[in-house]
Amino acid sequence: MFDSSVIELSKSALHRNLRFLQKAVGAEVLISSVIKGNAYGHGIDPFVPLAESCGLRHFSVFDASEAYRVRQCQTNPSTQVMIMGFADSDGLAWSVEHGVSFYVFDIARLEEVRELARRIGVPAHIHLELETGMNRTGIRDADLLRATQYILRNQDCLRLEGVCTHFAGAETVANYKRVQDQTAEFQRMCDKITAEGLAIPLRHSASSAAALTYPETRMDMVRIGIAQYGFWPSKETEMQHLLGNDPDYRKHYIDPLRRVLRWSSRVMHIASVEAGQFVGYGTMYMTPRPQKVATIPVGYSHGFRRSLSNLGRVLIRGKRANVVGVVNMSMIQVDVTSIPSVEVGDEAVIIGKQKKARISVGSFSDMANLLNYEMLVRLPTDIRRVVVN
Repeated sequence: MFDSSVIELSKSALHRNLRFLQKAVGAEVLISSVIKGNAYGHGIDPFVPLAESCGLRHFSVFDASEAYRVRQCQTNPSTQVMIMGFADSDGLAWSVEHGVSFYVFDIARLEEVRELARRIGVPAHIHLELETGMNRTGIRDADLLRATQYILRNQDCLRLEGVCTHFAGAETVANYKRVQDQTAEFQRMCDKITAEGLAIPLRHSASSAAALTYPETRMDMVRIGIAQYGFWPSKETEMQHLLGNDPDYRKHYIDPLRRVLRWSSRVMHIASVEAGQFVGYGTMYMTPRPQKVATIPVGYSHGFRRSLSNLGRVLIRGKRANVVGVVNMSMIQVDVTSIPSVEVGDEAVIIGKQKKARISVGSFSDMANLLNYEMLVRLPTDIRRVVVN
């Protein structure tokens, strides 16, 4: 009740997105919900129970701290968690003890995990990450047989859950050849593993972009991040998907994805300002005519970037109100001259829909010169997230 702004998460939007994504990748393909970066700014704590209520049972995080948060807030005991990135020795030990799976991307990590599992007395659940051309993390071909044989010799404490890789830019057609080469390399390396007699329960390589544009990458599981929240990984991804499924889409196109997130605040003050007056700090904005200026209790400390000074906008009573002057740490001021009925307490939508008008994350992030991914994860964790229908 004391918050200056609130982020709403729509259950109906998430449910619709997941239905679309499951249909796109195939009913037999497992969807792992990627919730790194505080669930792309949506908030791990509210999002995990929401996603579970929509049927999701597998979540991918970046590090052990995020995995711990999932274990704290999950509501279904069958929910699985997979760490795709960082976990130090303590994080690995906690993961082994609590049945959290994680990527193994070098021999040293594989050996450390075996020792931890033996000491704790329960097997570690691992996903073997392969280096196929991104040159980031992953077991390289020169170490593949050694890693495979090591797992085979230690199956009492190393349980292989999957083999995986990550593509270097599936969201743009410029990387088409690179994705194709990586896919072929991944298949070749998987064949080497199975030739040694080690079964692969899950093969997974596709993020949102790859899953939607490269059918051959879907395999047994897809790791869906940005798309589940209602955003296309890129405009290219959206166009490739549409043209591949409906060449005549222009006649009846409706975006199948719905934005899960909506961010709003309230008008806290309205002032009448005469013509020729500066508004806010400095001399960035001078009123060209008599204007009404409303103050909204959101600023750059809340993720409304200072670069949106004189550029940003909010929705009030279904109409756009432009930011005037400098974005403050905790406040912005907007021109409401063309909204004569505005009152203190009126809702001000920063991202999302109000009546027939909408401010998208895309337009918001474009004005701030950010990717939509970057804009979302910059939303402060202390803004309250609530689930709505």
